[in-house]
Amino acid sequence: MKSESLSGFNVFVQVAETRSFVAAGRALGVSASAIGKSVARLEERLGVRLFHRSTRSMTLTAEGTMLLERSRRVLAEIEAAEQELSQSASMPRGRLRVSLPMVSGLVLPLLADFMRAYPAVELDLSFTDRMVDVVEEGYDAVVRTGELLDSRLSSRQLGSFGTVIVGSPAYFAKNGVPQRPADLASHPCLHYRFPNSGKLEVWPLLRKDGEPDGEPNLRLPTSMICDNAETRVWFALQGLGIACLPEFAVRAELAAGTLRTVLDDYVDRTITFRLLWPSSRHPAPKLRAFIDFMAARGL
Repeated sequence: MKSESLSGFNVFVQVAETRSFVAAGRALGVSASAIGKSVARLEERLGVRLFHRSTRSMTLTAEGTMLLERSRRVLAEIEAAEQELSQSASMPRGRLRVSLPMVSGLVLPLLADFMRAYPAVELDLSFTDRMVDVVEEGYDAVVRTGELLDSRLSSRQLGSFGTVIVGSPAYFAKNGVPQRPADLASHPCLHYRFPNSGKLEVWPLLRKDGEPDGEPNLRLPTSMICDNAETRVWFALQGLGIACLPEFAVRAELAAGTLRTVLDDYVDRTITFRLLWPSSRHPAPKLRAFIDFMAARGL
């Protein structure tokens, strides 16, 4: 509908309700002459007479009565749409697609708090360690580790964590405690495989001189390989080997004493989590709320 047509219907409704060009003009901030011309153009375009006019009164024709009912309905719908859009611009609502790494224990409490704070936002969560294409796969935001490499994305740092090498007390009591990285060659090691590349994660081990002691210098046994943290934690708890894990993944187990760290002086890696989203000058309110909430709370 053209803007001038919509304006014409609005003028018509004002005249029909006030039964006066002067009163309608006063309500709309224009002259009575302009109101009369607008009504005349509308009648000409529709090919019907909308008002019976005399020097003393103005009444609606049958066609005018029918048009008034429909015009009120259309204008009310437009007003409701404007109010809804205006509210959505300030009130976060709607579906928010987020991809997160397979470390649910780290993020679930934060996501639950977000749901409580923004009940009108519907979280659509996907947990995977695969490096998703945020833009092509239609995600609103993703949480990932490492540096930002995609120029199409914006980012906020959420938190940083150390890395630890762990095993169960029962395992170390039975098999001995490694004192230096080379000792790991005689221990079953629980490895992580990167979903995207299929390569095994290199453990961040240092030699005494501070130089890296990872691949290819140090070949570690591969007694088990998986693509998530939870499986390695579980196998380590069962005394089936030694695992290299983010500190947050075993925080509860370390506090409870069911796992213990080894080779602390030789481990050198910090994991940084970032929130990434498609660059935009004006993010949707639901996304802006999520960005601000996650950045303020942190991991």
